Amino acid sequence: MSERITILGAGIVGICCALSLQERGIAVRLVDRAQPGQETSFGNAGVVSPWSVIPQPVPGIWKQLPAMLFDRNSALSVRPAFWPRMIPWGLRFMRNSSEPKVREASDAMELLCRPSIELYRKHLIGTGHENLIVDSHYVHAFRQPEQASLEDLGYLIRAEKGGDLERIGSDELHRLEPALSRAFQAAILIKGQARVTSPGRVGAVLAEKARDQGAEIIKTDVQGIAHAEDGYWHLTTSGEPLQTRSIVLAAGVWSADLLKPLGLSVPLVAERGYHIELPNASVSLNHSVMDVDAKVVASTMQGGLRVAGMAEFAGIEAPPDPRKQTILQEQAKAMVPDLDVSEARFWMGRRPSFPDSLPAIGEVKGKPGLFCAFGHSHYGLMMAPKTGELVADLVSGRRHNVNLGKFSLARF
Repeated sequence: MSERITILGAGIVGICCALSLQERGIAVRLVDRAQPGQETSFGNAGVVSPWSVIPQPVPGIWKQLPAMLFDRNSALSVRPAFWPRMIPWGLRFMRNSSEPKVREASDAMELLCRPSIELYRKHLIGTGHENLIVDSHYVHAFRQPEQASLEDLGYLIRAEKGGDLERIGSDELHRLEPALSRAFQAAILIKGQARVTSPGRVGAVLAEKARDQGAEIIKTDVQGIAHAEDGYWHLTTSGEPLQTRSIVLAAGVWSADLLKPLGLSVPLVAERGYHIELPNASVSLNHSVMDVDAKVVASTMQGGLRVAGMAEFAGIEAPPDPRKQTILQEQAKAMVPDLDVSEARFWMGRRPSFPDSLPAIGEVKGKPGLFCAFGHSHYGLMMAPKTGELVADLVSGRRHNVNLGKFSLARF
């Protein structure tokens, strides 16, 4: 067997990198401190959207930030100790909020998101769990009907790129989703979507497929990486040291700390997301539904109805904020009044976020054999399969006509 490529991080991005490398005949080793797919990749609303091509910084967002920061129920919060890091990151974020910047980022996001459904279906073939991804609309639900406008920049860009969007009124919305509160008066339907019914299960199933195809999976904490004169990368871990010719760095928000000793400082922060899952919800949704006001997304999954959201900026290892559970339960009931929230399961994860909403993908200049695949922010589930394909092309030397400059670490 050829020498293994070492992938640091067995989240959904690392797993997809492994599968795409294997398709090109390259042996792989996945290394993570947790079980595959059970950290950040575990907790999301399951939306697989070819049309999630709108970055977080958008025109006018600066007007909304003060009110959001002082509202206890807001989707946005910053831990006090994190403000010294938040301010420079936030200034970079704001510089990416003009319409030209949004359109540039959207073009880059489209490259990663558009093939997501077909690539997941390809990866799931032969696992016996092909039904983990199902067709779905993405329903953006509004309480104020005048706000549901297809002329909004985000919807305009989606439509320009070929997205199938429709504005519907209250009656049509509640025929589509009878369990939703009657307070929602209109919605924008984004069609041609899919959703996974258990993000954690998808990660576990695809990691097992990689293992069955010969992948080595090691559970250990990688504490440092260094390039030696022998041409190998040497990995310090909580267990036995490892060495490899090539590394795919897919360790999410932890990637930044591994790069620092190499002289590389990147503006990557932990944008922590929360969800609750309601195993005895008593009602279900037919599609993924976003409450546009609260910025939370609800979706029925194998483990119950899940409501996911929040953007909490804090240190990586800061403990979860237990108040978020109460807020999410209140928001869930506001969306779906008949929900039973009595046995809610509470979860927190750490999204790796750059201020332009784009990940880092590609070989690091001056660091031969070190490839980036991290920083996917809110979009990791959607962007993972295409990221895997691009990384596999780069590692294998396969030529492609894609300009990866927008994803280069050098942009910072």
